Amino acid sequence: MEKVAGDRIVLLKFDGADELGGHKERNLIAQLTGRSANLFLLDEANAIISHLRAARGAGQALAERYEPPATQPVGGAKDSQRSSVIKSFTTSEGRAVSESLDAHYSAFTAQQAAQSRLSAARAEVRREISRRKKLLKQLEKDLAEHADAEQHKRIGDLLLANVGTAKRTASRVKLLDYFSEGAPEVEIEIDDKVTLPEEASRRFSMYSRSKRARKQIASRIEQVKAEIARLEQRHSQLESPDAALPSESPAPARAAKTRKDREKRIPGTRRYVSSDGYEILVGRAARDNDNLTFKIAKPNDLWLHAADYPGSHVVVRNTSRKEIPHRTLIEAAQLAAYFSRAKKDPKVTVHYTQRKFLSKPKGAAPGLVQLLRFKSITVAPAEVAQRVV
Repeated sequence: MEKVAGDRIVLLKFDGADELGGHKERNLIAQLTGRSANLFLLDEANAIISHLRAARGAGQALAERYEPPATQPVGGAKDSQRSSVIKSFTTSEGRAVSESLDAHYSAFTAQQAAQSRLSAARAEVRREISRRKKLLKQLEKDLAEHADAEQHKRIGDLLLANVGTAKRTASRVKLLDYFSEGAPEVEIEIDDKVTLPEEASRRFSMYSRSKRARKQIASRIEQVKAEIARLEQRHSQLESPDAALPSESPAPARAAKTRKDREKRIPGTRRYVSSDGYEILVGRAARDNDNLTFKIAKPNDLWLHAADYPGSHVVVRNTSRKEIPHRTLIEAAQLAAYFSRAKKDPKVTVHYTQRKFLSKPKGAAPGLVQLLRFKSITVAPAEVAQRVV
């Protein structure tokens, strides 16, 4: 075994016998030279008869007489540059060059990691701003849908004031508007099977619900606007040239949160959290719906499903047994509409009730249930609630 002087090339010489017992010599070249690294098998005349990988250059191809790869002359521009770099890492304290290089690249790696965390923080803030703007748009839309709350109350009062004088033809009712100058006659449409007092009661209920909803939605809108302003301020800080680089300390907390979320993962379901902090579970396939409704959901949990369309069962966890906030009801109903065949419809009616008012008919197919009592709400399909897993 020999080493070629001044280069990283090793020659291994082998003596042996061929198939007929005659003397045979072979040379193996281990060329450890960066990009041109290779293994060559040479015959007695040092001609290349095999190589590990195809190579270019004089003396590097099959059947050619082997020659080492061309090297750059010592003392060239690159050598001079290398020498100046090494000198720049020689410290006055006399530390070894390797120690100085290690300190330099350790600091460089730390700077790169900090920049990566800064980029991740910027992206996360942008995602949060986008999500809240989407939520704000939906809340403003919901608020507009409750804009006629006072009109429901007005019609209810007119129905009661005209109980004895109303002119009714099938589903059309003519009333005197005592609240307008001259008491003009107005006409409204109601179910022909419903009495005027019953319709008035329904209108008053709609007025009360809309009034509560407007108050809750308006409060939530202000909260979301404040959150957007705070996030935009944080985004501006992160985009500034002198932005403080985030430390690595939050990483364990994020990992712990991920493990906690993994523990809460329920097979066959999607998990969301409403704006009010309520957990919302959405089934995937038909058997997953059965499992979610009859094995996971508790009696007082809220259950939702798109009316007259195949779709996912949706369950709002209600551990406190208090009334589910109207905002959470809307978000859960939007999920039920979104994960149904009516996903592309502009408006979808969703049935909702407590889990205890559901039953499974004997022999029914997976996913089919019987509702003993329920209410309905009409919403636009959307995935507004925050997805967790």
